[in-house]
Amino acid sequence: MPDRNTSLHFHGLFMEQTNSMDGPEHVTQCPIPPGHTFVYDFVVKQTGTYWYHSHLGAQYSDGLRGVFIVEENDVNDYPFTFDEQLPLTVGDHYHLQSKEIMKSFKSRYNPTGAEPIPQNMLFNESRGVSWHVRPETTYYLRIVNMGMFVSQYLYIEGHEFTIVEVDGVYVEPVTVDSLYIAVAQRYGVLLRTKAKPAQESFRIVSVMDETMLDFLPPDLKVVLTNYLDYAADARHPEPLANGIDQFEKTVKAINPIDDYKLTTLRKDVLFDDPDYQIVLNFTMDNLGDGVNYAFFNGISYTPPKVPTLYSVLSSGEHANNPAIYGSNTNTFVLQDGEIVEIVVNNMDPGLHPFHLHGHTFQLISRSESTDDDENPQIYNALNPHHTNFPEHPLVRDTVMVNSNGFAVLRFKANNPGVWFFHCHVDWHLEQGLAITLVESPMLIQEKQRPVDESHFAACTALGVSTRGNAAGHFGESDSAWLDLSGENLQVKPLPPGFTSKGYVAIVACAVAALFGVFSIYQYGIEDINTENAEQAVNKLYSILDQYDSAEANAMLGRENEE
Repeated sequence: MPDRNTSLHFHGLFMEQTNSMDGPEHVTQCPIPPGHTFVYDFVVKQTGTYWYHSHLGAQYSDGLRGVFIVEENDVNDYPFTFDEQLPLTVGDHYHLQSKEIMKSFKSRYNPTGAEPIPQNMLFNESRGVSWHVRPETTYYLRIVNMGMFVSQYLYIEGHEFTIVEVDGVYVEPVTVDSLYIAVAQRYGVLLRTKAKPAQESFRIVSVMDETMLDFLPPDLKVVLTNYLDYAADARHPEPLANGIDQFEKTVKAINPIDDYKLTTLRKDVLFDDPDYQIVLNFTMDNLGDGVNYAFFNGISYTPPKVPTLYSVLSSGEHANNPAIYGSNTNTFVLQDGEIVEIVVNNMDPGLHPFHLHGHTFQLISRSESTDDDENPQIYNALNPHHTNFPEHPLVRDTVMVNSNGFAVLRFKANNPGVWFFHCHVDWHLEQGLAITLVESPMLIQEKQRPVDESHFAACTALGVSTRGNAAGHFGESDSAWLDLSGENLQVKPLPPGFTSKGYVAIVACAVAALFGVFSIYQYGIEDINTENAEQAVNKLYSILDQYDSAEANAMLGRENEE
């Protein structure tokens, strides 16, 4: 791209011994500068349904994304039979580019962190799609939610889906009427067409999960209708009406399966008790700049000055010390062969899909959503309802954590590398909802394929060091590697008393708003005098200028005090 940095992540691929090809900026590489060439070179040993997307900012919402299919060597190697296969994508769609949306999203004028509302939905990156099928044919549909934010329900009137694959992992077949797909998740399903259909065309319906939205704009399209046609010139039924009433009617009519109840075809056995447990308490709050951020255990992920993989490769024995990776990268060091358990306690009323790079994981426990924002469900290993783990758990790489609830994941540390774990609502990732796992750092140094020249060229062009700790410091002594002076840090907390002052400000704003309404009313019933109106406008500008100057001086004073 001629005007911005970028990077690519191949979602769901393990990148064994090629961790440098995983893609997230400042984790395994520097961003690729405008006009530069970067070669992603890796060997794939997996099969299944995957996808690729930009892993820089919220950039993939602008269209830098696509499906990545890895087929079996022979059609007979599939554990099921089908006649044809094809990819099918769903996703939300924003009319503005992400860099424009981000300006208003991460802003003090959005103190609640309300996520940007998409304008509509896409089906195979389009709308009003007609898919022509043959009777008595089994189709293997590889379905991917490539959206930024909103989960979707998907169903085809008069037809069923048989789930056979989840996130690249074959599962015991289960037949359902509909699917619920969070962003970044994939489902492989078999669809059997009818021998003698009762009609020429059937609706393919996708519906936004409107519970994820802070509000519903009146013109928002929450229902999208496309068509499955048995005849080339099929007459289409009317699209389903849009609107929340239709949404509620539609969702109540279908019952998508809870993916927690699925199990792998190979009958994966529950991992033993963990050697290493990571408990992540997730919250959202405002920091000193007034912007709303996301936190794991009070830390909002802030990228290091040196990409973490480069710190591992350049630090020798110091690589085992998580401190060298920075104060705000939420880094955990894992050792080879450990059973790792990640507990995510979602202390937020929103739904959050979390993705682990470099691995799949076992989903061993998950609570239901709750509306009790004051008392979120926290995982308790002493509660038998929380630890009633399945004997053969589902295995996948992206899991939805329910509102005010928890999820417990387990995996084996058998793929040395630096791996990101983050919310795949990219607005939340931009707010800092991520951790870094440095897995088997000594084996990374020993067995990873050497970083190629395109990495160094990208870093050089951007003035980023490829050596040192999170702050770019290095040396022979421990103290040099533990010197984090100058590192990137999250914004400082709000000053004491902000909350009460905030309430006063809200009241003042409300009074000002009422005064504004009264003024509009007065102007509406009186003749407008142009000269007086100009004087009023100039007076308002003068007041606003004084307010901005006072606010700037106050902020400067607070900074000097610090």
